[in-house]
Amino acid sequence: MGDAPDAGMDAVQRRLMFEDECILVDENDRVVGHDTKYNCHLWEKIQSGNMLHRAFSVFLFNSKYELLLQQRSATKVTFPLVWTNTCCSHPLYRESELIQENVLGVRNAAQRKLLDELGIPAEDVPVDQFIPLGRILYKAPSDGKWGEHELDYLLFIVQDVTVNPNPDEVADVKYVNRGQLKELLRKADAGEDGLKLSPWFRLVVDNFLFKWWDHVEKGTVKEAADMKTIHKLT
Repeated sequence: MGDAPDAGMDAVQRRLMFEDECILVDENDRVVGHDTKYNCHLWEKIQSGNMLHRAFSVFLFNSKYELLLQQRSATKVTFPLVWTNTCCSHPLYRESELIQENVLGVRNAAQRKLLDELGIPAEDVPVDQFIPLGRILYKAPSDGKWGEHELDYLLFIVQDVTVNPNPDEVADVKYVNRGQLKELLRKADAGEDGLKLSPWFRLVVDNFLFKWWDHVEKGTVKEAADMKTIHKLT
């Protein structure tokens, strides 16, 4: 039994890994197929085949312009107990999440996962309030077996919300201002308190986040959007 593909996997994560189908894309974000979340995150397949899939990262700010962070649960298959932005997941290969127009499919997926992971009701995060700011393409190993190869849509939203985290998905949450986030970055770099940040969050922080945060505070987020470019980050 030790060699079963789902050996040692938490029951909830096992269901998500084998039942959820991610959207496979090429490097220009054209849909080329679909595959299980399991196959899309096996490092061996990522290294040998085309497992590039669509993803999204939500950055949710409250009315004080603090960013909501989450710590991924210990049972997550990839990047357990790592701190990251508000919500990171995948639109699924289903009609409502494949809609290209106005990035509606990705926005629908973001609304679904904010409820699944953080218990944020759909009415707190209307799909038309998500502002797509850009797309990044990156590849990152999690451990010897798992990793990510994603074309990631970066979505910003400024809303005061009710948060009720799902312990299967989220170990902890906190709002941070810029200074507090910079302190988290310092601790992660110094290896203090065992603190780790997700690789995609770090890429966004290092390349975009603080200048985009200026736009959040000025109410000019839409001016920062660039959905034509796909930024290849490593």
